[in-house]
Amino acid sequence: MAGKVHVRRNDVVYVLTGKDKGKKGKVLKVFPSEGKVLVEGVNIATKHRKPRKAYEQGGIIHQEAPIDSSNVMLVCSKCDSPAKVGKKILENGEKVRMCKRCGEIIDVIREPKGS
Repeated sequence: MAGKVHVRRNDVVYVLTGKDKGKKGKVLKVFPSEGKVLVEGVNIATKHRKPRKAYEQGGIIHQEAPIDSSNVMLVCSKCDSPAKVGKKILENGEKVRMCKRCGEIIDVIREPKGS
C-alpha cells in the first residue's frame, strides 16, 4: 500500500489490533509511502543509545515506532468513538472528510499543489 493513508497528522486515532489494542493517541507523523503512522504513546520500542559526542549521554531510550495505518481508526470529535472516514463535496465545491457514523464534518481536504 503506497500513496494514500486515511489519517493525517494531529488526528486522534484508536488502535484496533496489536499489543496496544484499545489505546487512543494523536498521530505524530504519517509515512504514506510505507502506509504507516507514528502514534503518540503507542508501539513503544526500546533503543540502546551510545553517546556519540563527549557531552552526549547514552542509555536506554523508549520511543514510538510506526504502526500500519490499517490498524488505526479515526476518532470522531463529536461522537467520541472510532468511525470510518468518508469524503463529501459540499455545494460550494469544497471537498471535506466526514464521520460516517454521525455525519459530522471533520475537516476540509486541501489538494496538493501538483494536482
